[in-house]
Amino acid sequence: MSTRPANIKDVASRAGVHPSTVSRVLNPATRSMVSDHLARKILQAAEELGYRRNPLAAGLRTRQTHTVGIVLPDLTNPVFPPIVRSAEHTLDAQGYTAVLADTGNRRRRERTIIDNMKSRRVDGLIIAAARRKDPVVDDCVELGIPLVLVNRTVDKHHVAAVINDDELGIELALTHLLDLGHRRIAYVGGPQNTSTGHRRYKSFIRLRQRFGLASERELAVNAVDYTETAGQTALSRMLASHRDFTAVLAANDLLALGCYDELRAHGLRCPDDISVTGYNDMPFVDRFDPPLTTLHIPRKVLGVQAAKILLERIRQPDAPIKQVRLEPRIVVRGSTAPP
Repeated sequence: MSTRPANIKDVASRAGVHPSTVSRVLNPATRSMVSDHLARKILQAAEELGYRRNPLAAGLRTRQTHTVGIVLPDLTNPVFPPIVRSAEHTLDAQGYTAVLADTGNRRRRERTIIDNMKSRRVDGLIIAAARRKDPVVDDCVELGIPLVLVNRTVDKHHVAAVINDDELGIELALTHLLDLGHRRIAYVGGPQNTSTGHRRYKSFIRLRQRFGLASERELAVNAVDYTETAGQTALSRMLASHRDFTAVLAANDLLALGCYDELRAHGLRCPDDISVTGYNDMPFVDRFDPPLTTLHIPRKVLGVQAAKILLERIRQPDAPIKQVRLEPRIVVRGSTAPP
């Protein structure tokens, strides 16, 4: 009995196709030339025969590794796993492997991670950890590394990105609170060195002026991080100012959870005394006490779109840069009520 490893001809014979068709399916750059039905048939034949494509040999021929780096600011933040899973699924379907890394919101670690990925010759990067001024992104742009930013953008460059329409999100949250009768609405924002923190804060300031809302400086405090602790600290500062407000719009669900903690510490009830809204609709916020009214962002779509745009940039580096803006929607739960 032969112990010879299966080759492309064996796979072609099993699937009833020409070897060149097998090659197209096994090559991520040409897989889209073959129908999904036929590609699945060929991949099943390869699996049954135990055929394994040699990525090193293929990489030497194409100068590609068929790997993509995905860089996150905080993997413990529940908003990111659905983005990563959908991106991985999209990449895997095209023959690419994702290499995941968590910066822990540390700039030096981000630099180390990106340098390591460059040394491993990843074909492109999906970065969710970008800051508004980000030397790491600057370097990637200058080196011509295919790059897509997800959820956040940078100030300096016109870079491919998939983000949320933050102004629309803040407007939806404010409109909901206004419809309930709130007029003194406080804001707990995110770090201003991130585009999400900056855009959401600027949108709140602009919209509260447009709506004629209370505009005391003390009613808008930006947290240093997107964490529960940072949210609690920010609301503590606001409560210490002794400014009256009946609702808090938090720029992130974790910040909103921190607001819950601080309200309880002061003997205040949500929503009986203070209404609270969040942003992101991360998993499990419907199990908060009370369930959180928040802005739902299409996390899976963020991941899919980021992966698709990156694959386009890998295959066509000179193609026009795409920036996709997705619309959030408000999900009303138990944390908001009339004042």
